[in-house]
Amino acid sequence: MTITNKDPAIRRANLQDVNALKQCIDRAYAPVKKRLSGLPDVSAGLESEIIKNVVYVAETDEIIIGCAVLAVDGELAQLVNIAVDPKYGGRGAGRKLIEVIETHARDMGAIEIQLATHVGMPENVALYAHLGWSEIGRSGNKVRMSKPI
Repeated sequence: MTITNKDPAIRRANLQDVNALKQCIDRAYAPVKKRLSGLPDVSAGLESEIIKNVVYVAETDEIIIGCAVLAVDGELAQLVNIAVDPKYGGRGAGRKLIEVIETHARDMGAIEIQLATHVGMPENVALYAHLGWSEIGRSGNKVRMSKPI
């Protein structure tokens, strides 16, 4: 497989993407699962997510390298999951996915977007804070964050 430096393309996911999405998410979370026990199966239920929520994929050379799952309920949106295959990190896929889901949420009438990350992933908390998110609470192993959009 040849890996290029092309910018990733962003599009809506469809049910034919489920297997590739699962593989991408599992690769993205593999390093974290090695150091944190008890993480849920974050790639479970993708069919349902595609049907009931909004799922975007990032592609390079027709290979899914990342994804974001968004749920919108009125003025509040939830970034359910975002994952980028570490093999393709540093190409802007995560940044582009976040921009797209923020725009989508805003277009659907949301004024705020929230997410939850694991307390054992302080690099995520720092990254989201750098991107304008604020911590709004902690409960158990979850750190909840919010961003006005």
